[in-house]
Amino acid sequence: MFNLPFVYVVILTFNHCEYTLKALESLSKLTYPNYKLLVVDNRSTDGTIEAIREEFPFVEIIVNPANLGFAAGINRGLRLALNRGADFILIINNDVIVDPSMLTYLVEAMGPEIGAAAPLIYYMDDPRRIWSIGFSKHPLLLEMRGGARGQIDHGQWQAPFEVDYLLGCAVLLNSLMLKEVGLFDEQFFFYYEDLDLSIRAQRRGYRLITVPQARIWHKGAGSAGVESEFMVYHRARGSVIFFRKHAHNWQKPAIFLFRIGSALKTSLKFLLRRKSHLFQAYWKGLIDGWYTTCSSEGEE
Repeated sequence: MFNLPFVYVVILTFNHCEYTLKALESLSKLTYPNYKLLVVDNRSTDGTIEAIREEFPFVEIIVNPANLGFAAGINRGLRLALNRGADFILIINNDVIVDPSMLTYLVEAMGPEIGAAAPLIYYMDDPRRIWSIGFSKHPLLLEMRGGARGQIDHGQWQAPFEVDYLLGCAVLLNSLMLKEVGLFDEQFFFYYEDLDLSIRAQRRGYRLITVPQARIWHKGAGSAGVESEFMVYHRARGSVIFFRKHAHNWQKPAIFLFRIGSALKTSLKFLLRRKSHLFQAYWKGLIDGWYTTCSSEGEE
């Protein structure tokens, strides 16, 4: 058992206690023998921490002083896991159910050149329908492409395959990669921090893969809410920071034109649906993202 790589499983939580308890019940049944569960809580107010301590006393807990968002919140767990000697760190949402063999398949697929590996992610309410298989990257616009979202799994994915972007919903991170590349960039409060880390890892020569034998089911939109002002604002803000940070000079004109078109289309959608609060949140996010000072690397 102890010759196997040591894995920390880190779950970031903010309210939605019922989701977290179901996720922990599922994760506690993983068949991989050498792992530790850690919850990083962004100052939940619904009794999440008390419930975890009562039902899962073996789970380590970090309580953040406030809602730090995804990047800064999960980084506290990553630092602890690295300091405890974790070989790999699985970050995973609190609104998932996992196949018991999921972690075993991910660890078996890892190697020194693999920066991160993800499972197939399905919709929880439609267990054969794909939520994400990872994404390719548009070579000019840097946009996510593919991902198979909405497709039914008929067994068309058999062997691990390489992707450009992996999402923070569930991904096994190589500790060696994190030590070289850095942690999540805390300029991103919510959204785009996973795409940012994907690009940074690949620029250092690491590969990103999806392992189809590893499977989880994802509820989605837990902490952010479905099309909430919070979601719209942070997605807009994060998008501006991301494209400013990673676009090369030869890409910038095309990205600028494409993003202007996207902004106009999104704005029109909100106005036609009489969602003025979302329209305002969207443009505030774009403006705040533009005035955020972008660093070239992530949090070390």
